[in-house]
Amino acid sequence: MLHVIQKLSQASPKILKYPFIMGIGTSRTDKLALKSSLQQNFSSLIQRPWFVSSFPVCVSKTQGYHTSPWSFKKKEKQAVLPPRPPNTISYLTDSPKPALYITLAGLVPFVAPPLVMVMTKTYIPMLAFTQMAYGASFLSFLGGIRWGFALPEDSPAKPDFLNLANSMAPVMFSWFALLTFERLSAAIVTVIVGLGIALHIELFLLPHYPNWFKALRLLVTFVAFFSFAITLLVENIYPEKEPKRPGQTE
Repeated sequence: MLHVIQKLSQASPKILKYPFIMGIGTSRTDKLALKSSLQQNFSSLIQRPWFVSSFPVCVSKTQGYHTSPWSFKKKEKQAVLPPRPPNTISYLTDSPKPALYITLAGLVPFVAPPLVMVMTKTYIPMLAFTQMAYGASFLSFLGGIRWGFALPEDSPAKPDFLNLANSMAPVMFSWFALLTFERLSAAIVTVIVGLGIALHIELFLLPHYPNWFKALRLLVTFVAFFSFAITLLVENIYPEKEPKRPGQTE
C-alpha cells in the first residue's frame, strides 16, 4: 500500500490540474500530455501489481479450508464403519444372556477332564470317556435343534428332505462314536469330525440360524476341538491310571 502512495506522490502536477473526466474545452495537446504522464508514472504498477506475489500464498492457505458439500459427504463415508462379515464370532455379544450363560456352563464337561489330567499329569480313561460321551450327546442335541427349527410354519428352514436329512448327520456320528467306545481315541476323533461337519452344514449349507447362534456354535466347536486335542496329547504323554472300583483291593 505504501508503494502505491509513493507512486501517486511522484505523479506529474498535471494530474491535479486535469480532472479524470475531460471537459469539452480541453485541447488535444493537453490530453496527450496527460496520457503520457499517466503512462510513465504508473507503468511499474501495471507491469507488477502489488497483490500478485501474495496471491499464491492466499490460494495455498485457503485450499485446506475447502467446505463444499461434496467434501463433507466424502468425510461421512469414510467415518462409516464397514459391516461385520457374516458367520463370525463377533456376533457373540448379540446373544441373549440366558443362551450365552447356559452355553458357557455347557463347556465345563469339555474342559474339566483334560484340565484334571494335565494338573495330575496322568491319563485317566474314565474322564476321557465321559468327555467323549458328552461330545456324542452334544452331537445328538445339534441334530434335534435343526429338526425343531424346521417345524414352525413361519420358520425360514422348511421341513424338507434337505433340512431333516442334515439334522440326522450329527446323530449318526454320535451313534458311531458310542459304538466304538472301546477304542477311545477313535471315538474321540469321530466326535471331532462330527462337530466339524455339523458346523459346516449349519454355516454354509443351511444358513438359516441367527448370527448370534452361529457365533455360539463357533465358540463351542473351538473349545471342544482344543479340549479333545489336549486329551489325545495327554494319552500319549502321561502314564495311564485306572480308577479303583468299589471293593477292589491293591
